[in-house]
Amino acid sequence: MKFYLISDNIDTQMGMRLAGVEGVVVHTAEEVSDALDSAMDMSDVGVVLMTELAVKQCREKVYDYKLTRKTPLIVEIPDRHATSGISETISRYLAEAVGIKL
Repeated sequence: MKFYLISDNIDTQMGMRLAGVEGVVVHTAEEVSDALDSAMDMSDVGVVLMTELAVKQCREKVYDYKLTRKTPLIVEIPDRHATSGISETISRYLAEAVGIKL
């Protein structure tokens, strides 16, 4: 199993490529949606890494995949443009998915 990156900027993609992680750079909500659908259909991908801004453009689809698919795992990662803490993202996800506010 391998990692796959969906990023909103080239800097994050280049850094991940140095670590051996392939991926795409997307800019519009439609591009994010298409890239996510494509990544979810890749049989050798175990973890899909998505930058925070990419997730924001396609949040409903990301949450749907997280709740209905066992693999690949979707992980939201901060990048150089990160605007919120990762703990806030996890808390928001739990509140929306389970109805529990931490």
